[in-house]
Amino acid sequence: MPLPSGAFGQQGPSCFDKMKTGFTIGFCVGMASGALFGGFSALRYGLRGRELINNVGKVMIQGGGTFGTFMAIGTGIRC
Repeated sequence: MPLPSGAFGQQGPSCFDKMKTGFTIGFCVGMASGALFGGFSALRYGLRGRELINNVGKVMIQGGGTFGTFMAIGTGIRC
């Protein structure tokens, strides 16, 4: 005899958990795209050494934060 679907009180992730996951995935994708685009633009401007690392790091954090925020908002809308 099959058990009912709500047996044992198991539930899926909450809406906030889904939004955290969306932000994390968006942050990772934004960091990767920031590394690519920021790295190429910094090399094009002729940055080297510490300037290159600082500029690419800043672009990665900005891209990750922006894309992660939009992914979290989109996930929240779908909840």
